[in-house]
Amino acid sequence: MREVEDDAVNQRDDKDGDASSAASRRKDARRNKETLLEAAAAVFVTSGVEAPVRDIASRAGVGLGTLYRHFPTRADLIIAVYRHQVEACAEAGPALLDSAPTPHDALRQWIDLFVDFLVTKHGLAAVLRSDQQGFGGLHAYFLDRLVPVCTQLLDAARTAGEIREDIPALTLMRGVGNLCIGAENDPAYDARRLAAVLVDGLRRTR
Repeated sequence: MREVEDDAVNQRDDKDGDASSAASRRKDARRNKETLLEAAAAVFVTSGVEAPVRDIASRAGVGLGTLYRHFPTRADLIIAVYRHQVEACAEAGPALLDSAPTPHDALRQWIDLFVDFLVTKHGLAAVLRSDQQGFGGLHAYFLDRLVPVCTQLLDAARTAGEIREDIPALTLMRGVGNLCIGAENDPAYDARRLAAVLVDGLRRTR
């Protein structure tokens, strides 16, 4: 009877060990994926989206096999990087509202992040204008995630009486986007400064 009990305990231990091992593998996989996305974003900034994938794997400190397990094609990687950056920008909005001194300060800081995303969006502009399968829904995804965040920031600043009432989020984002165009071919172009002038222009006159 004792042997049966010992066997049952050992089986439970084995199952617990297997579950723990599986959880550890999933955690490692998530960490590797996150590291690859960050590495790819950095490499795309300096070398464009056609950069050798081995450079991305090297920067991330993983093998090519790991990269291809997560992103079987270059298109998969580019889309994932774009979504990753959009999510970071989206998540920053509520966090800034919680931490900034005023809603207008939160809006200004978020617009800085939005400018950085647009100016250094990792060579994706040409890709997003292409007809390649898989890229068609990215612009809609971009709008679906970021317009509500910008709206939240604008609404908070309006409620605080800091800005005028007549500028919707999409109009502001398009204006910022147009100001960022000049940065594509001029390293000295200061898109952040111009966007700051635009955001300051939203202030309610007293």
